[in-house]
Order: sequence, then structure tokens, then C-alpha cells
Amino acid sequence: MTVKAKKHLGQHFLKDESVAKKIADTLISKNYKNVLEIGPGMGVLTKYLLEKDITTYVIEIDTESVEFLQANYLNLASRIIEKDFLQFDLNTVFKGQQFAIIGNFPYNISTQIVFKTLEMRDQIPEFSGMFQKEVAERICSKEGSKVYGILSVLTQAFYDAEYLFTVLPSVFNPPPKVESGVLRLTRKKDYSLPCDEKMLFKVVKAAFQQRRKTLRNSLKTFHLSDVLREDSIFGKRPEQLSVQQFIDLTIRIQNDL
Repeated sequence: MTVKAKKHLGQHFLKDESVAKKIADTLISKNYKNVLEIGPGMGVLTKYLLEKDITTYVIEIDTESVEFLQANYLNLASRIIEKDFLQFDLNTVFKGQQFAIIGNFPYNISTQIVFKTLEMRDQIPEFSGMFQKEVAERICSKEGSKVYGILSVLTQAFYDAEYLFTVLPSVFNPPPKVESGVLRLTRKKDYSLPCDEKMLFKVVKAAFQQRRKTLRNSLKTFHLSDVLREDSIFGKRPEQLSVQQFIDLTIRIQNDL
């Protein structure tokens, strides 16, 4: 039995064993006992996770894939979660414990997976997986890059992001039309923010929604004082600011309001 890839679920099954092992080996931290694989499909990556000294859980929305895993990975059967990762309350399984996330993520929900991880960052010390290459590059990019944006700043406020390697379309069935990229996020030792988190998200989103404009123009809706708006930082465009500068700017905006 094999599982047919479903377009509406964004499935591209990895078929190269060496790439699967390489992705499994991207997990390096020892600060957790559990790992959750998102979208395991037919278990090509799962197989290598099960060899590790860690408890592997998988979450899969596709009934056909779940049946395949139950039939072929008997020692995993009790840890297969047939749910939508984006909708499911993971604490019904992990009860507040630390866990890592890994996967060959469906392209159509990959950024939402990252945002859910950020929401649960207190429990997720490590995250690695495969994205569309340009999305992986965007998450890991630094200020000054053309692809640096909302996802880069908000992810890197809490995690150190590393782009690890590129994966060609030929290792998938069916092959996607673009290259893929594997990254690793490692939670910072101190990932608490000295500013209000919701305000940081608002500032970053407002700045990059009009990324060609200076901050003086893109942050007009905050109705800041003339004194603050005259600061030289407001003459910059958002891609010129580091993550730390966005945090510092948020603190100043909070104090100004």
C-alpha cells in the first residue's frame, strides 16, 4: 500500500532516504524528551526519528496516511494524532512539557506553523524542517536583505534561525515546482521581551506592510509625538532595522503613547 499525494493538502512526499536522515539529524538539543513531526505522510522521516533516544509523536490530517502509519509503524500507533496541527490544542498531549517540532511542512500552511510555534515558544526549544526555499530564506534573513520581513523579525525575536541546506524537487513525489530549504530554529536562552509582545507585532507588521516607505510614514497610525518622529530612526525603511532595533523602537513607542 502507498498513499496518493493530495494536492489540496499540499502533499509532496519525500522519497530520498539520505535527505530524510539528514533532516532527522538537524535536531541537536537535549533539552526535551519529545518531538512532534507535522505531516509525516508515509513516514520516511519518522523512521529516522524513531531510531533516536526521544519519544516521537506525529500529527497527520490525512486519513489515508494515518492508516498507512498505523499498519507499518506499530510501535508508533498510540502516538499518531489524527488532527489539524493549526487547530489542535497540543497540551492535551504534552501537558505543558517541552517538545521539539520537525517536518516536511506543506507549503500552503508553513508560515502559519511558524506563527503557532511562536505562540507556544515556552514549550518549543527547537524547531527544524523543510519549507519552500524562499520562505526558509526569509525566516533566516538579516536586516539589509530584500527578503527580510515580518516573519524574519518576529521569529528571530525569540529564536536563532539557521538556513541549513537546499533540497531539489527531484527527491519528492510528486516533485514541487520550486526548490526547498531546511532550517533550524533554536530558542534563545533569554527569549523574554523587554517590550510588549503585541505592540512589537503591531509595529513590525505596520512597518513592513509599507516596506518602501520610511517608518515616519508607515507608522503614522500610531500618532506619535513630533519629538519622537524627528528621531533619525524614523527616516529609515523597515528592512534597515535589526531585530533588536525593532524591540528598542517598540519600547520607545510604548513610552510615547
